[in-house]
Amino acid sequence: MARNGQVWVETVVYTLIGLSLIGLVLALVTPKITEYRDRAVIEQTINSLNIIDARINEVLQAPGNTRVVEFRLKQGTLYFNATGDQIVYVLEDAHGAYSEPDTLVDIGRINVLTSKQATKYTIRLALSYDIDINYTNNAELLRFGAASTPYRFSFSHTGFVSNQTATHAVIEVRDISSGA
Repeated sequence: MARNGQVWVETVVYTLIGLSLIGLVLALVTPKITEYRDRAVIEQTINSLNIIDARINEVLQAPGNTRVVEFRLKQGTLYFNATGDQIVYVLEDAHGAYSEPDTLVDIGRINVLTSKQATKYTIRLALSYDIDINYTNNAELLRFGAASTPYRFSFSHTGFVSNQTATHAVIEVRDISSGA
């Protein structure tokens, strides 16, 4: 009978050791998995911003041109800035740095800025233009948060505008996700 009890005690001890080892491995591996996931999100967003940039360049070929782009946003926030003529993506609370913190890095036409917060990072991707980006209520930032379905944006070349120093093309941005 004592031998039977010893087998059960050994089984419980080995099970606890096994579970402890599994817990230890998960504690060490999970942060790296999360960091790689955030890196993948940034790289996919860079690809999507390059597609948007290509469509805007196609639209610039002649007034009246329109292109539609689908943009999947599972994390972060996308901004259209009419006053700064920029398209900006921001991922807050990233688990790893994408680039050297507080150093502006160019990846093609996209400017990447990684900022260190307390224990995490904020990663900002920006496309800047020498054209006028317009949308309804230009005084505010056009902001889009994470969504389960992709956004659909329409980019239209609506003509040109002149100021004292130069003439710029005007690109009208519309969110047509809801079919509006």
